[in-house]
Amino acid sequence: MHIKKKAMGPYQTNCYIVTIDKKDFIIDPGVDATDWVCKNVTNPQAILNTHGHFDHVWSNQAVKEKLNIPIYCPKDDCFMLENDPFSQGTPKSIPDVYVKHDQSFDFDGVKIAFIHFPGHTPGCSAILIEDHLFSGDFIFQSSIGRVDFPYSNPTHMVKSIQKVLSWESSPMIHPGHGGDTTLEKEKRSLQAWQRHLQG
Repeated sequence: MHIKKKAMGPYQTNCYIVTIDKKDFIIDPGVDATDWVCKNVTNPQAILNTHGHFDHVWSNQAVKEKLNIPIYCPKDDCFMLENDPFSQGTPKSIPDVYVKHDQSFDFDGVKIAFIHFPGHTPGCSAILIEDHLFSGDFIFQSSIGRVDFPYSNPTHMVKSIQKVLSWESSPMIHPGHGGDTTLEKEKRSLQAWQRHLQG
């Protein structure tokens, strides 16, 4: 597996290109991501959205049209791609696959799982490829995604933290903002956030 990463737009949202078995997967093409993505893929397969916030999906439609590939988005966040609920001027994109909770896909031998971790958004998911977890805005270094936005839910975030803390594995975590970490390194922080949200 080879991973390319570039922080995009005013919120420095990480866009990833994951290449495995000579297949390229684009994760969260944010603001002004189109040119960089197109220059760095040779065999693009799909656009994978961790969730529906504008800074993660801004270039969805442009990349889709240039590369002729489908968009996969968690089903509970698809409305954000289609309707621009925050009036950010986000270019409209239409998902081709409405991803169900904890749904897995097999791209001709490349297995990719969307793990549902709601809280930051209703559909917020992390994308697991081998032992690499692309966590979007669920987990960051020493932090978690905000739960004070419209459509956020602190109670759901607590349950999502419980869910990931139950894992025995410690995947490498590639967040939607900032640097990489591992689940093992983040356990203490996640436990602290869990207590904080529970009051």
